[in-house]
Amino acid sequence: MIEKIKNNLKEHLGEEVKIVFNSGRNRVEEYNAIITQMYNFVFVVKLIDGVNETKSFTYSDILTQTVEIQYQQK
Repeated sequence: MIEKIKNNLKEHLGEEVKIVFNSGRNRVEEYNAIITQMYNFVFVVKLIDGVNETKSFTYSDILTQTVEIQYQQK
């Protein structure tokens, strides 16, 4: 299942995505970002909402639905 997630992200490497991060207790953060790098256990995104910031997430965050990624239409 993790390999499927990695392959899906690899197809969208360098593209703009919307990330919805559920940090628990009804706290939800949303980011517009670009997937910049992928490693064995994490992937890195660069935020494009006017802040020069990067964030990293694990592939298991997607599996456990802590992170939801919405891809932009081409």
